[in-house]
Amino acid sequence: MTIISEGSDADLARAAARAGAAVVHDLYGGRLERYEKSGGDFATAADLAAERAILDVLREARPDDAVTGEESGSSGADGAHRRWLVDPLCGTLNYAVGSMLVGVNVALRVGAEVTAAATADPFSGEVFWTDGERARVRGRDGADEPLAPTAASTLVDVNLDPPFPGAPRFQAVRLLADPGFTERFRPRVISSTLAVAWVAAGRRAAYVTDGDLRDSVHFAAGIALCRAAGCTVTGLDGGPVHTGAGGLIAAADPETHATLLALVKNQESARS
Repeated sequence: MTIISEGSDADLARAAARAGAAVVHDLYGGRLERYEKSGGDFATAADLAAERAILDVLREARPDDAVTGEESGSSGADGAHRRWLVDPLCGTLNYAVGSMLVGVNVALRVGAEVTAAATADPFSGEVFWTDGERARVRGRDGADEPLAPTAASTLVDVNLDPPFPGAPRFQAVRLLADPGFTERFRPRVISSTLAVAWVAAGRRAAYVTDGDLRDSVHFAAGIALCRAAGCTVTGLDGGPVHTGAGGLIAAADPETHATLLALVKNQESARS
């Protein structure tokens, strides 16, 4: 795939995400070799092939930019002003057992801010994207629609995958058992950050996860999408993401965010 280097960063993020998504789509359902990683995690041949396709697009168009890939690690200077964050297949376990709940994430961090990002769904053909100001979803027909967050679904996606760095201060499984949660929300666990893009698109009321998300290849694109769409996005302590307790609450509106933040703080109170 040839990319015109003069295209915008958002154009490039979309093109790279689409390139990875095409590989993920084409290899779906086949017998894929697994490559074990630490902590019981693994990659498949599709993860590696999708990342190569994404990096080929990025390096052709922006050869001087640094890149961090989920599978290949970092290239370029450690303190590079421009760094692409690439997660070629978010939801590897889903994919490996024949589930289509996966996303392909590409984000560009310039300085301290993510200025362009895209999350591609290999199976719907949708690409959720932002140029740092607009937030859109592009369908198979190439038409863009604005992302419009809403909490109407009451569905909250919660990341239950280990490790749990916030424990015992915060544990996502305890959030689901809180009566205040079950009175208002219905949990979903798709185990892919595609669900963060769905918050921006109004398909989820919120997304909650633990962990340090600085320069995260998994979350950078989704956080940027939610911010550009007008969602309320903070860490688990209510402060700006990456500056406090870690984790993420990305909610469609301030009311939903406030409710979830209070439920998270309930865990702290219960331990006092």
